[in-house]
Amino acid sequence: MTLIEGLEKRFGASRIEYCAPINEGDIPLMLIELEVKGKVTILSTCGLSDYKMPVDEIFIGREYNEIYFCLPSYWDLNDLENPEINWVFDWIQRLAKFPIEKKTWFGHGHTIPAGNPPLSLSKTMKQNYFMFCDPILLDEELTPIELGDKTVHFLSIVPLFEDEWQYKSGGNTRNFLKKFNAKRQTEQLDDFRGSVLKRKFFKWIP
Repeated sequence: MTLIEGLEKRFGASRIEYCAPINEGDIPLMLIELEVKGKVTILSTCGLSDYKMPVDEIFIGREYNEIYFCLPSYWDLNDLENPEINWVFDWIQRLAKFPIEKKTWFGHGHTIPAGNPPLSLSKTMKQNYFMFCDPILLDEELTPIELGDKTVHFLSIVPLFEDEWQYKSGGNTRNFLKKFNAKRQTEQLDDFRGSVLKRKFFKWIP
């Protein structure tokens, strides 16, 4: 059974659109339409799990992954010339190719900068880092799928602000995820999301 066949069995064939690679070396993609507290569109890789990630020993069983963006319901995917939208297609390819080219792996809680130096993703989405995260909003829908002798896991791609990345990278991954969840944030992209960290305000006295 292929990944597409497994997901069609789970969700129904009408909900999944396969997107063949446009450029040589690209990873195939798929769009999945679901209803989870409203309409949800998932942009996911469909072939990254062909690569067996060389995970640390304690993560044996998490070698095969697909990564995804959970897109906002207000995005118009027909407007692919819009730079506020089309960055997801470029970045999902770059992120998917990274572990293959570097012969490395990523898993829940790992982060990676959006460029060198890190740059905002768009004019409306100022985040400049990514965090890979187990599904939050889609924790029931995107459970691991068994394909023959391997188990494929789904990792969401969550954009982070600079201060969030700094806090998390200071050894506070668990605390950051608690703050993220406490603010009721999920993997669904949101052009209007602010940092989940409290900002300190100072009263200036002339």
